[in-house]
Amino acid sequence: MPTAKNIAFISPRFSEQGTVGGAETLLKKLAEHAAAAGRKVTFLTTCAESHFTWENKIPPGQRRIGNLDVHYFPVDKRDTAAFAQIQQAICSGGHFTPADEETWARNSVNSEALYQHLREHGADYDRIVMGPYLFGLIIAASRIHPDKTILVPCLHDEAFAYLGLMKKMFAAVRGLMFNAEPEQDFARRIFDIPDSKCSVVGMGIDPFQADPKSFAARRGLTSPYLMYSGRREGGKGTPLLCEYVNAFRERTGKDIKLVFTGSGPIEAPSELVPHILDLGFVSEQEKHDAMAGALAFVHPSTLESFGIVLLESFLAGTPALVHAGSEVLRWQCRKSGGGLWFRHYPDFEEELSLLLSNEDLRKRMGAAGREYVQKEYSWESVEKRLFDALDRNG
Repeated sequence: MPTAKNIAFISPRFSEQGTVGGAETLLKKLAEHAAAAGRKVTFLTTCAESHFTWENKIPPGQRRIGNLDVHYFPVDKRDTAAFAQIQQAICSGGHFTPADEETWARNSVNSEALYQHLREHGADYDRIVMGPYLFGLIIAASRIHPDKTILVPCLHDEAFAYLGLMKKMFAAVRGLMFNAEPEQDFARRIFDIPDSKCSVVGMGIDPFQADPKSFAARRGLTSPYLMYSGRREGGKGTPLLCEYVNAFRERTGKDIKLVFTGSGPIEAPSELVPHILDLGFVSEQEKHDAMAGALAFVHPSTLESFGIVLLESFLAGTPALVHAGSEVLRWQCRKSGGGLWFRHYPDFEEELSLLLSNEDLRKRMGAAGREYVQKEYSWESVEKRLFDALDRNG
């Protein structure tokens, strides 16, 4: 019999349309599948839509969305100047104290109304699952019922991971659910966490059908193209991707296009702009058709704990090129046989040239990636890992 029958999930944002970040999507999907399996699930979140402003946009209150009871709580007022000053010191390796860390967390996104709900109703929940780790909301919420809290950290090797308050949080919570083995290994190295608290769960990838020819036909593309899907920003490596594709075109004379879906400005050399197709937000079918028709899916981020879009591209039968600086993405490519990784531009040029010239290799990599996702990231496999982690008595 399940021991975790009544579960609260907590994430800073929740979107009915699924247009928030990967970590929020992960928490939402896990919650939906726990509810579908008969668990009583409540989702606690804030009224914010933007992770840049954290302004209250969604009306507070409780709503039934799909099979989830979703509670929206207002975001507290915050001192953005104090937050930015300390965050700059953290990121640059400057001087800051434990008191500064608490000030930083206190002026991140927070919701006293959500914390009050946990204080009043925490006894109703068998488990409280929350993430990702680097928001004030999660740090504060984890302190209310740490004995019931399971953290889904979505951890990266970044400056925030080494803060003293993070070490305390990881030590205090009941358990941790990681997305991939390298993420778990990194957490155990820096936090000295016992095996009994750790589980690798990940997220299931819903099966889909995609037509590898239809996207190019609809969009009038006659040249091979690379694809990126997600936020466009320095932390995701998209400016670097544009530089590399532009250099590849100039050095090899080969007409490679670049397709983007997602949000944010594209920082690209002016000469590359005519060869970029920016689709913004598109339907899942359009995204998957675009993935299926791409020469390769490129994931240039070094800060990933899972890589949902990478696994989607594998399931579309498309090989990947990922940045070697991401241990998780590199591990996914190596374990699946579905992708290659680059450390710098010479690697990128050599690997892209190989994929362009060797169609048989490209097909074999695509097939290997698809098989890997079907085996490791079917919802049947992920649900077993999820429920084992939730019901563990450790």
